[in-house]
Amino acid sequence: MNLHSDFPYWLLKNGIINSYPSISKNLQCDVVIVGAGISGALVAWHLGNAGIKVILVDKRHVGTGSTAASTALLQYEIDVPLHQLIKKVGEYNAVQSYTLCLQAIKKLENICKVAAPQAGYVNKPSFQYASTIGDVEALEVEYHCRKNFGFDVQWQDKKQIENKFGFSKAGGILSAAGAQVDAYLFTHQVLAYCIKNYAAQVYDNTAVQAIHKNKSKYNILLANGSNINCKNVVIAAGYESQGYLTEKVEQLYATFAIVSEPLLQKKMWYKNALIWETADPYLYLRTTQDNRVLIGGKDVPYTSAIARDKLLAKKIKSLEKSFIDLFPHIPFKTDFSWAGTFAGTKDGLPYIGENKEHKGMYFALGFGGNGITFSVIAGQLITEILMGKKNKQLSIFKFSR
Repeated sequence: MNLHSDFPYWLLKNGIINSYPSISKNLQCDVVIVGAGISGALVAWHLGNAGIKVILVDKRHVGTGSTAASTALLQYEIDVPLHQLIKKVGEYNAVQSYTLCLQAIKKLENICKVAAPQAGYVNKPSFQYASTIGDVEALEVEYHCRKNFGFDVQWQDKKQIENKFGFSKAGGILSAAGAQVDAYLFTHQVLAYCIKNYAAQVYDNTAVQAIHKNKSKYNILLANGSNINCKNVVIAAGYESQGYLTEKVEQLYATFAIVSEPLLQKKMWYKNALIWETADPYLYLRTTQDNRVLIGGKDVPYTSAIARDKLLAKKIKSLEKSFIDLFPHIPFKTDFSWAGTFAGTKDGLPYIGENKEHKGMYFALGFGGNGITFSVIAGQLITEILMGKKNKQLSIFKFSR
């Protein structure tokens, strides 16, 4: 699958950070991770930290799939509001999902300090505004729900929004916890750390042809004829993981993003917070380390990469207009633009753990707008499984939920 159009900002900004060989001989290890994007890197970090030897394989160059196109807003808020998620999956599962995402942001900060100090991790508040007057009531319900369960949020009225952000909206939720990162650079730095400290092995241009179970072990047959024997397999192939499942679990969408030229002013709005809205699909904004503004959204159902990319010129204009409507005083000029593909689920939650079809094969499918924080959770839970630990939180993300 072609996961994004040409020229995503992070890939052009960073270039080829590390090169990895393809596999040319038979190998063996404890765990093979299929997919060497940010999800695979986070699983490798957790497994390596637990003393488990891993090999990561990717049919592309490391991090050049969905990771290169990620806008990397790190939020604990899931695409489904908490008060709605409670109705879908129950109070415990919903609140735990939000709490685990909140904890994942802090864990990402700690990982960056140790393994990826140049990856541009910065803590930021997160602000969600009501797109229309009609959205205010539901957003207030969400505010009180989150406040009731102990999340650090503040309600912002029209005057407060105007003072802090410079645009006029009827209401919004300001969350203290949020962050941003360069997902592509983070992935390469974490993998470099895993190679150096955990003896992880990483292979580019290594496509998996088939996966066979032989008694207590797995045999990974590669497209070039080589094999890897291992005890367990983790599928962290993102939106291409559906190929390992018969049951359809993902809903594909096309999404679009633009990045401005560098701006002279360093403060764009209140603390350069992450900004998003209640509309569906929603618009979101963040800043970058080199003083640019990134805008994304305007999602549509995915039909094909060709159809997605044909929409890009139209979506650039739409995103630019949305920004100018909010910030007419900021001189925005698009410097980079791209289209990408992402997947959602029926309840906004990821799929983590075993599928009934494959015993000993584990999935780290961080679908939706919280893909990175979901991947932190996946790395933690899968590591606990392989170490023989039980965690009831795993049931929140199981395939049979």
